[in-house]
Amino acid sequence: MTSKSFSNPYDGDIDLRHGRNCTCTSCNSNTTSTSKAEDTAKPQPTFSDTDEALSHMVESAVVRAMFGHNDISRRSFAKLLGGGTLAAALASVFPMEAAKAAIADSLGKPEKSKLSVGFVPITCATPIIMAKPLGFYEKYGLDVDVIKTAGWAVARDKSLNNEYDAAHMLTPMPLAITMGAGSVAEPYLMPAVENINGQAIVLHVDHKDKNDDPRKWKGFKFGVPFEYSMHNFLLRYYVAEFGLDPDVDIQIRVVPPPEMVANLKAGNLDGYLSPDPFNQRAVWEKVGFIHKLTKDIWDGHPCCAFACSAKFANTMPNTYGNLLKALIDATQYASPATNRQEIAEAIAPKNYLNQPVPVIAQVLTGRYADGLGNIHDVPNRIDFDPFPWHSMGVWILTQMKRWGYIQGDVDYKTIAEQVYNAADAASVMKSLGLEPPTKTYKSYDIMGKTFDPDQPEAYVKSFAIGQG
Repeated sequence: MTSKSFSNPYDGDIDLRHGRNCTCTSCNSNTTSTSKAEDTAKPQPTFSDTDEALSHMVESAVVRAMFGHNDISRRSFAKLLGGGTLAAALASVFPMEAAKAAIADSLGKPEKSKLSVGFVPITCATPIIMAKPLGFYEKYGLDVDVIKTAGWAVARDKSLNNEYDAAHMLTPMPLAITMGAGSVAEPYLMPAVENINGQAIVLHVDHKDKNDDPRKWKGFKFGVPFEYSMHNFLLRYYVAEFGLDPDVDIQIRVVPPPEMVANLKAGNLDGYLSPDPFNQRAVWEKVGFIHKLTKDIWDGHPCCAFACSAKFANTMPNTYGNLLKALIDATQYASPATNRQEIAEAIAPKNYLNQPVPVIAQVLTGRYADGLGNIHDVPNRIDFDPFPWHSMGVWILTQMKRWGYIQGDVDYKTIAEQVYNAADAASVMKSLGLEPPTKTYKSYDIMGKTFDPDQPEAYVKSFAIGQG
């Protein structure tokens, strides 16, 4: 197996970060610069077995940690001392071999260390993407290819066809797949939420006169990224609260996120409820403006998640556990505001989001222009909290029932608890020194209406618009 993540951490000529100007084999489409040709000139190490690869991964992670994950400092120090001297110096103050053995024992040997994980290029996928360039996968003994995917139908189908070991999915998708809604039925698990908040309703610049009242949107054409998405359900919820029937008074079309801005510009859409960075990109290109952040509809709502088949988790428990740990570790790293600029730079390249760093930074830092002449500071415009609340799953199922995506009697809590694997998330959070919630259900206030997870069917029937 070869990967830049396996490069020699004692070599001062090698940049381990996979940053925006990285010229390694997997990133060389990101830039035309040749200033780092030495990175690709050096052969990558190969390993005969997983144990050897894991040992190297641990050593690389330790060296990075010694320098506070500041690769410029690591490289400068390595060039000053020389690789061999640096290795000897670290070995004299840190029990490297004991650490390798302890980490290997605590992780459990992965049944499979070379993995393919799909992602759709949006900021909701931040933990899954950044775990590659920032070294979180290698920290837990995994060599992960993160594969850019055109849209959610492709992500679902490649997951069901076992082309992906796991994937970045929208939080309703594992529920839908498990129930056979929109696809063949297969038991899926969602052991971690990737992000909360992080979406917005965007309107075309020609509709600034209709920004004040969604009742004026009758006849509009809206884009959402997938039917089984929080975007679809939040848009439906929002317009229905203003008296519009989303199946009668507006049109809702599925549009892959990277195509949102082009469709808005071409006049094919009047607006969309989309993942970022495409809300901010519409402002950047002066074709749209931000009507409302979804956090202002439901603050703390889930959006995207890490998901895999129950078969993957059951047949490769060590691999599954290490992957989950890497992603929850990355998720908690993404939460503090102090790390957001670094992350924006790490996920900007072509093989990841392929967006200007300032666009991504506006989303991640929450300091952004709205396209109406205003600058806002909303630090939790997007946030990262891995815990998969069962109550979130129940709410999603009520909306699937409300809008006719599932029929008949629904055992809301049983399905939510089967798919949203809160126990595994809590276990991993504890192992990382985090405090998981002590319960898995709570109520939510959504546009002034209380959702009680103990009364899901009554909630469905309480709406004037919908099939409840």
